[in-house]
Amino acid sequence: MNHITILVVDDQEAHCELMRSALVAAGYPVLTAASGEQALERVLADSIGLVLTDQQMPGMSGLALLHALHELRPQLPVVMVTAHGTVATAVDAMRAGAVDFIQKPFTPEELLLVVRRVLERQELVEEVRSLRERAGDPYRFENILSKSPRMREIFEMIRNLADLDTTVLITGETGTGKECVAHAIHHHSCRREQRFVRINCGALTESLLESELFGHERGAFSGATQARRGKFEYAAGGTLLLDEIGDISPVMQVKLLRVLQEKEIQRVGGNDTIHVDVRILATTNKDLERAVADGSFRADLFYRLNVVRITLPPLRERMEDVPLLAEHFLKTFAEKSGRRVLQLAPAAMDQLLAYHWPGNVRELGNMIERAAALSQGEAINTVEIPRPVAGLQGDAHSTYPLDLPFKDGRAQVVADFERAYLSECLKRFQGNVAQCAQYCGVDNKTFYRKMQDYGLDKRDFKARDA
Repeated sequence: MNHITILVVDDQEAHCELMRSALVAAGYPVLTAASGEQALERVLADSIGLVLTDQQMPGMSGLALLHALHELRPQLPVVMVTAHGTVATAVDAMRAGAVDFIQKPFTPEELLLVVRRVLERQELVEEVRSLRERAGDPYRFENILSKSPRMREIFEMIRNLADLDTTVLITGETGTGKECVAHAIHHHSCRREQRFVRINCGALTESLLESELFGHERGAFSGATQARRGKFEYAAGGTLLLDEIGDISPVMQVKLLRVLQEKEIQRVGGNDTIHVDVRILATTNKDLERAVADGSFRADLFYRLNVVRITLPPLRERMEDVPLLAEHFLKTFAEKSGRRVLQLAPAAMDQLLAYHWPGNVRELGNMIERAAALSQGEAINTVEIPRPVAGLQGDAHSTYPLDLPFKDGRAQVVADFERAYLSECLKRFQGNVAQCAQYCGVDNKTFYRKMQDYGLDKRDFKARDA
């Protein structure tokens, strides 16, 4: 397990160096962070296998960092470093999800004993998981669960693509599991031992995104007190996931296209050209063909990204997965909370199967966790279904996606409207696409593409003989 990178988090430089030196001497790759906030940045940028964090730190405490890490990387083991005699703090840390703790002062030997114990335990967990997969859970592929024929086809695509360096564009509505697919591609690839680095292109301003992707030199801008590697350099030899690629600006599109073409970057404020060897995966919930057509997304960049496309179906189009996923989320909640696994009563399952799932798998997970947290008995007898959106026509199941961020929720409502509008149009003209396209004011090709995006088949709307 000595190939696993350990992150040491401590605001006191002397303590941080003590742990770092002991771990490096034992052969472990080690990174350090002086605060909880910096630790989160490290975890986002690097492939971290274990976190050792001090409990008492200014700003974000060790416990707060532990909670944030569990949201960010639920399977990442965290060891809490506590002050002498603070047994209550250690107990709180273990209850919050820490895999172990060590009390100050400690010797290098004591530190290594704890680290080896944790890593050996993690290795055993991974072996058990791998054995279960090889034993043949027929509905699991990595961290994706499905019995849907369409998803099984996607699993096969992932297997076929994994060992290639082909760029893959993963599309689908918010909450369908696009990042899970990206992780699966990386895990099955020959780059699996290297870093998987994700960056949310839609969450950063243009200038910050450029610095995050390409890095910067010291003095490149106000506050750049030292040189910093960007995500392309962090991901060297591994995989870089460009999440929400449809949200980048025209200027960044040009710069990203150059990198994809030449496999070279320049840090912000730098003159040196740096070769980068990374596999690019990209995700989006936007219609990039439409963006190309209206000029908001470069056609040449789209073609570079769209070498192979994987389009994930929304949950409402694979409803056979709802019971499977619900059971999985109940087990996950039980493991996380230390409570027994609850059962879904038939009435509650009927509610889930009757719902439209605008937020897809993510919304199902949130709904199950909320129901489990509020349940008082052995079974969940009812679930809280969001109220219908007032004023929307055509789709009685449309809802305010309040579990999603505003931008994602807005995109989901637009998608629901488009799907309902297209369906009503196809009903009106009994599946005649040419008439539908003329009525909508778009060309036939665009209408067909939108039908494909929403899984609509004109044959379903043809008039049938009585």
